[in-house]
Amino acid sequence: MLAQSPFPTEWWAPVMREGAPSWEILPQDAKEGEVILSKRNELGVFSNLAATAFIFEGEKYASIEGLWQMMKYPDLDDVKDPRLAWKDEYPFTRQQVKLMSGFEAKDAGDAASKINKEHKIDWVTYRTKKFNYKDGTRGSEYHYQIIFEATFQKVKQNPEVKNLLLKTRNLKLMPDHLQPIYAPKSYGYFNILMDLRKIFQLEEQH
Repeated sequence: MLAQSPFPTEWWAPVMREGAPSWEILPQDAKEGEVILSKRNELGVFSNLAATAFIFEGEKYASIEGLWQMMKYPDLDDVKDPRLAWKDEYPFTRQQVKLMSGFEAKDAGDAASKINKEHKIDWVTYRTKKFNYKDGTRGSEYHYQIIFEATFQKVKQNPEVKNLLLKTRNLKLMPDHLQPIYAPKSYGYFNILMDLRKIFQLEEQH
């Protein structure tokens, strides 16, 4: 970026490729007008993994990842949840996962996914509603709405996150990891953030 750029140069600070995870897109890989939401600098707060506590529909979550992954666990308040039949196989409870962030939350979800696959479960639940968020239709859209609204609350309830988002101005936000070719829309956290940025920019103008 040019020296007179209004953005912090550390957002694009080069990182050695040697030793970097194969899935990672490094800060210097951004094209003109783009910025990678890298976990190697302050922009990592926009990651679903980031520890940014928020309240969503009356429930506290430590991160978006915690919300996402807890849906894979049995709902102890839903007597009709068939996963309750093997609930002791899960390493954590739904409530515990809600309060996780980082790779702890992701790993907890991966463990649940493995158990669910063994029991031929290809769906998750949110407030007792069962859906497959990878179906490309209603399930994917419902999941997207949950993640969109939750991300809105994350940004809104954490002023430093909101201010940083506004600080990115009109930059195109890009993920710091490779995206699946046919990823559900909810995977596009960077697109969600750009949509939210427009909302907050409009609020700032009034």
